[in-house]
Amino acid sequence: MSKQVKTRRTTVPQIAARKGGDPIVSLTSYHAHTAAIVDKHADFILVGDSLGMVMHGMESTVGVPLDLMIMHGRAVVKGTQKALVVVDMPFGSYEESPSVAFRNAAKIMKETQCGAVKLEGGARMAETIRFLTERGIPVMAHIGLTPQSSHVMGGFKTQGRDEDTWAAHEADAQAVSDAGAFAVVLEGMVEPLAAKITKQIPIPTIGIGASAECDGQILVLEDMLGLSPWTPKFVKVYGNLGEMIEKAVEEYATDVKSRAFPSEDEIYR
Repeated sequence: MSKQVKTRRTTVPQIAARKGGDPIVSLTSYHAHTAAIVDKHADFILVGDSLGMVMHGMESTVGVPLDLMIMHGRAVVKGTQKALVVVDMPFGSYEESPSVAFRNAAKIMKETQCGAVKLEGGARMAETIRFLTERGIPVMAHIGLTPQSSHVMGGFKTQGRDEDTWAAHEADAQAVSDAGAFAVVLEGMVEPLAAKITKQIPIPTIGIGASAECDGQILVLEDMLGLSPWTPKFVKVYGNLGEMIEKAVEEYATDVKSRAFPSEDEIYR
């Protein structure tokens, strides 16, 4: 009887070691069935707090509670075998203090069995990142356009258009790297700044609306599949699932109204 070989998940050190190597492929996912599809092609899957807007109709990510992230994170882990699963720490779960951040990050990891957490913020979160990593919690950082701070930023604004602001972003990148983050997401950042940061720091950069020079890329799955009513400039739409779903639902409704469904093929005799 042949012994089934269990697939080994991509690890945090393996992602960190990809700096300057083959581009890192990543997407968001929020449920087991889409995660199982993405798992075949992605190096890591992010359970992003964008699920608040994409799945739950929220106006921003600020209202996403910790328990919701845990529920979706658990589903993604169960639906995958290969990819590293990273779960976002939602707004309010880590900013108060490093000890509060540790308690909530540990809760996420224990209850979802994910491989790492992600939190937003540069130099201001360096102490927290160091506190977590020194206690065994791998952290992916997130700088540039940080959606949880959209109210302070005045909306979802591209970062780095004014070259006078570059030094602050570069300092953020260096700070999270020095604090022990194994990778950093660069969001909504002008291309030359993202490329410059990628060359400056020793950890992988993951671009979303940044630069092809980043060490990897991530998109929101629903955006690139054409399921979102509006997509940012930086999204390339690889499929039109929204149109396909609407067409299928329309045909189903027509069949039900005309009593064409269920037909002889779909009933029991």
